Amino acid sequence: MKNIIFLSPNFPENYWRFCRELKNNGLRVLGIGDCPYDQLRQELRDSLDEYYKVGSLENYAEVSRAAAFFRDKYGTIDWLESNNEYWLERDAHLRSDFGIASGFRNEDIPRIKYKSKMKEYYAKAGIPTARYHLVQEWKDAKAFVDTVHYPVVIKPDNGVGATNTFKINNDQELGLFFEQRWQHHDTAQYIMEEFVRAEVNSYDAIINSKGEPIFETGNVTPMSIMDIVNHGDNSVFYILKDLPEDTRQAGRAAIKAFDVKSRFVHFEFFRLTEAMEGLGRKGAIVGLEVNMRPCGGFTPDMINFAHSTDVYKIWADMIAYDSTLKPTGPDYFCIFSGRRSGKHFKLSHDDLIAKYGSHIKMHCPIPDALSEAMANYMYLATFADEQELNQFFTDSVATW
Repeated sequence: MKNIIFLSPNFPENYWRFCRELKNNGLRVLGIGDCPYDQLRQELRDSLDEYYKVGSLENYAEVSRAAAFFRDKYGTIDWLESNNEYWLERDAHLRSDFGIASGFRNEDIPRIKYKSKMKEYYAKAGIPTARYHLVQEWKDAKAFVDTVHYPVVIKPDNGVGATNTFKINNDQELGLFFEQRWQHHDTAQYIMEEFVRAEVNSYDAIINSKGEPIFETGNVTPMSIMDIVNHGDNSVFYILKDLPEDTRQAGRAAIKAFDVKSRFVHFEFFRLTEAMEGLGRKGAIVGLEVNMRPCGGFTPDMINFAHSTDVYKIWADMIAYDSTLKPTGPDYFCIFSGRRSGKHFKLSHDDLIAKYGSHIKMHCPIPDALSEAMANYMYLATFADEQELNQFFTDSVATW
């Protein structure tokens, strides 16, 4: 029997389904987390063979002791995963220390976590990326701006989501960035990029041990996550009914360049909304960043609704069998609409439910840990037609 350690199986809250499908496939599922066992939802408890509570997942010594306990009790650890961006480096460290062959190790982290390093591998895939500069001193940053012109985007080179990501429009805002950095003794490495006029398109796939996709889809984010975070906006993105061929080809080329095997991935691309010198014509695909885990939050559920499938099972099948059965049901668009608290919406919650009925597949509050980028209350809805999808979003966020 294969031994699988799942790190932080209780967050995001829907990730218990990964554990359930692993167990359904006959694998031994061992959880490590900082949530007390009696506070885990019953479905997760039923999906774990054993759970080890640590005081903090940030404490590597504690987590390492937990992994050693499982190894000594059950034998070789065959797989370790969190499917969570925040813990990718922790996962890699544990795999390196415990000789776990599946998944990325310490030496792989730079190319999968540092945005500047990702550009080298996008280049190997033949995919253009925005020009960049690793921020050090004002004069060097200003010299880069003089080359690419305002606006520019500044963000941590190794960061999660859109946290500490800023659009800089002029010298005054650039100066304020440096001033605040000095005041807060911020020693993080930042990357500055030319601003790309585009919407974000993704390639989401589950990859087998040969580097081949066994499931593929994608989503579109028409609004800037950076603006959602910085301005407290409502949020929206949607799973595509059909994956565009250029996104598929870019995703597959990136899989080879980054040497991805046995993973659920979320690769982000820009699709240019206007032609840009050095990047391409309007509609061209440009590399943004790679995420070696599922798209966050409730996106796996959205993919399931969109494609009449179960990606939790497909992922677990990849681990157990290196293959899966293909989805056979109908395909839809599936939209995520996130409402921000404190706004006065024209349609109340009850009005929205009444109007769209069975189109709405799920609705619930968004956990605080995700609300910065995703707002405070979410609706997932499916539509066969993109115009209906757009009307739903308009109705769901229209305010007085």
